[in-house]
Amino acid sequence: MSYKNTLILISEDSPVTSAVIPMSKNEKPTIAYIEYDLIYNNPYKYTQEDVQFKTYLIKNQIKSNQLEELREQFFATPKACFRASSLVKKYGWGIHYDEEGKVAIYDANSDMYKQFLQLGTITVLKGMRSKRK
Repeated sequence: MSYKNTLILISEDSPVTSAVIPMSKNEKPTIAYIEYDLIYNNPYKYTQEDVQFKTYLIKNQIKSNQLEELREQFFATPKACFRASSLVKKYGWGIHYDEEGKVAIYDANSDMYKQFLQLGTITVLKGMRSKRK
């Protein structure tokens, strides 16, 4: 399920108040870094599902000419939405879904992020907390 006309806020318990670029570990890209790279460099090009599937392919170094079948298998089990992404939980990025469900990320301190908060025409959802209260 992908949202439309929605902003996901950074989590209330995020350790940062301004966006940080996720780093790779041991020269291997993390899921957070792959998501960041795909969305930041391609704003409003991909849906949440596109990013999740591309992240899976990149993380697992999968190259195949049967992507439709792989995608179907990948989404056969439910996936968490971007409210649970490390981008909003740890790294200070808000995620905006446009009217087509395509995503872009914004620094929580950016003017655009603040403008989204002022709009009365989009749904605003909190990012999930990292820890229970």
